[in-house]
Amino acid sequence: MSTLKDAQQDKVVFALDIGTTKVCAMAGKRDQYGRFEILGVGKVSSEGVSRGVVSNIDRTVAAISQAVSKAEQMSGYKAAILHVGIAGQHIKSLQHRGILTRDHSQTEIGSQDIQKLIDDMYKLVLPPGDEILHVIPQEFTIDNEQGIIDPVGMSGVRLEANFHIITGQKTALQNIIRCVERCTYATADVTLEPIASAKAILSDEEKEAGVALVDIGGGTTDITIFQDGIIRHTAVIPLGGNVISSDIKEGCRVMDKHAETLKVKFGCAYEGVANPRRIITIPTLKGQDPKEISELNLARIIQARVEEIFFYVNREIQLSGFSSKLIGGIVLTGGGALLRHIDKVVALSTGMNTRIGHPVENLANGYSEEMVSPVYATAIGLLIKGVEDVEEGRISYEEFEKKNQESTAQNTQEKETAQTGSSNWLAKMFESAKDWFEAEPDSEF
Repeated sequence: MSTLKDAQQDKVVFALDIGTTKVCAMAGKRDQYGRFEILGVGKVSSEGVSRGVVSNIDRTVAAISQAVSKAEQMSGYKAAILHVGIAGQHIKSLQHRGILTRDHSQTEIGSQDIQKLIDDMYKLVLPPGDEILHVIPQEFTIDNEQGIIDPVGMSGVRLEANFHIITGQKTALQNIIRCVERCTYATADVTLEPIASAKAILSDEEKEAGVALVDIGGGTTDITIFQDGIIRHTAVIPLGGNVISSDIKEGCRVMDKHAETLKVKFGCAYEGVANPRRIITIPTLKGQDPKEISELNLARIIQARVEEIFFYVNREIQLSGFSSKLIGGIVLTGGGALLRHIDKVVALSTGMNTRIGHPVENLANGYSEEMVSPVYATAIGLLIKGVEDVEEGRISYEEFEKKNQESTAQNTQEKETAQTGSSNWLAKMFESAKDWFEAEPDSEF
C-alpha cells in the first residue's frame, strides 16, 4: 500500500460539500498558470442530511469518511484540514450599517479600519441560537461622500459602510464541525455554499453586470444576487430536487427509487417538448403488471413543481430590489439544473435570460467531462476559496495544527484527570468497605 503525501507541504487543499443527496470531497491546487487543478474526487450518497442540515451524526460521519478517503486515494495526498460548506433553510441574511470615527483626518484609511468595522458587525445581537457566518462589505461612505467601493488610501474622519450579514443556526454549524472532527479532520472554515458555487460558475463580468445564481440542490434552492461585483442578496427556499421526486412518486404512484429514475432518465421540465405518444414502462411489485407512464404526464408533474419553485425565486429577486438591474439574468446550477429544458421554463416563468452554469471558468486543462457537471459546482467553489484563503493568509494551517495539538493535549489531560479521579473514588470505596467488614460486630446483635 502506497503512503499518502502531506497535502499542506505541496499546497494541496481539500474541500467538502455536505449536501442532502450527496457528500463530495475534492482535492486540488493552483497550477503554475493560475488555474485550478483537480487531483482527486470522492462522492458518496448522503443519508444523514435533511434539507442541508445534519439529521444523523453517525451516517454523516460515515459518508464524510468514505468521500474523503476516496479523494485521498485518487489524489495521493493525506487530508488533515477541510474547507467545508454549509447550507439549509436555517440560513438568513440582513443588512446593517456600521460607523467608525477616526482620530486623524489626514492619515489614510487602511485595511485595519475596514477590519475594525467588520469586527464590530460580529458583535451584533442576534436571535437566540443564531450565529454570524459571513460579513460582506458593500458601499462605503467617507465624510458624507457616498458610493465608494474601495476606501483604502483615501482620507476622512467618519467612515461608514453597508454590510450584508449572513447568519445560520449555531447548532447546525456545530453539528457539521462535530462530524468533521469525528472523522479525525480539522475544519479550516465554513462557507455558505451558494457563495462557493458563485466562485466556480460566475465570471467577473456577470457579477459586475448583475446576475442571480440559483443553486437547485436536493433539499433546498439557494439564491445569490450579485451587482457591481458585490453580493447584494442571499436567500434559501426550502424546496429542491427531492420534492420533485416526491411529486413523481405520488402522481405516478411508484416507489422512491423508480421516481428518482423517472426524473433523471426520462424527466423533462417543459411539457411543450414532451412526446405525448411515448410510454415509459417500469417494473412494480412482485406479482403485479409493469406500470406504464406517459412522458407528457411526467413532464407536467415536473413542470408544475419547477414553476412553483421559481415563483418563490422570482419573489426573492423582486424583494431584493435588483430585479431591473440583473443584466446577466439567471444562472442555474446544482443537480436540479440537469433537468432537461429547465432553463426554458425558468425563462418563461421569470421573464429573464437564463443559462445553465458549468464550473469550468477556473479549471486547468485536462479535467474530466464529469467535472463540468453543475453537480460539482459547490465542491469546486469551496476548493477555489480554500486555495485563495491559504494564499492570501486568511487561513493558516500552522495555527490549526498548533490548536489541534493544544486541544489534543487538553483532552488527554482531562481524560487522565477523570481516570485519576475515578481511581481515587474507587480506592476510597474499597477502603470504606474494608473498614466496614473488619469492624467488630456490635454487642447488641
